[in-house]
Amino acid sequence: MNERTRYTRPESEGRCHCTELRKASRRISQLYDTALAPSGLKTTQRAILAEIGRYEPTTVGALADALVMDAGGLAHTLKPLTREKLVTIAVDPQDRRNRLISLTRLGRSKLRKSDALWEAAQRGFEAAFGATESEDLRVVMQFLAANDFTETFETALASTSR
Repeated sequence: MNERTRYTRPESEGRCHCTELRKASRRISQLYDTALAPSGLKTTQRAILAEIGRYEPTTVGALADALVMDAGGLAHTLKPLTREKLVTIAVDPQDRRNRLISLTRLGRSKLRKSDALWEAAQRGFEAAFGATESEDLRVVMQFLAANDFTETFETALASTSR
C-alpha cells in the first residue's frame, strides 16, 4: 500500500468514545460467553431470556426497547431461541398486530441453570475490575443506555455541528 492510498485518521479519532465502548463490550461479551458456555447460551441469548422472564409475556417492541435493540435485530436473535424451543412467539389476542413473547418451560429451566455461571462471571468481573468500580461503571452504562441520554446527545450534537 502506498502513501496515497493509506487512510490517515484524524488525531481525535484515536479517542473515539463509540469505538472504545464497542471494543470493551465485545471483550466483556467474549469473557461472559466463555463463562456461560457450559449452559449452551451466549451472553446475548441469556440477557434476552432474562428480560423476557422479567416481563412476560412481552411484545417484540417492548423487549427491543428494554434491550436497546432495533426490532429487526431482535427478531433475528430470537430465531434460534424459538427454534430451540426456549421461547414462544404468538399473536396477541387483544391486538393482532403485536406478537407476544414468552419463555417456555425449557427456556425457563435453561435460564435458571445458567444463573450460577452468570453469577460466577459477575463475581469474576468484580474481582478483576473492583466492586466499587463495577458499580460505578454499571451506573454510567445505565445512564448512557437511557432515552434521556439520547435526547441530551442529539441536542449537544446539533449545537456543536453548526
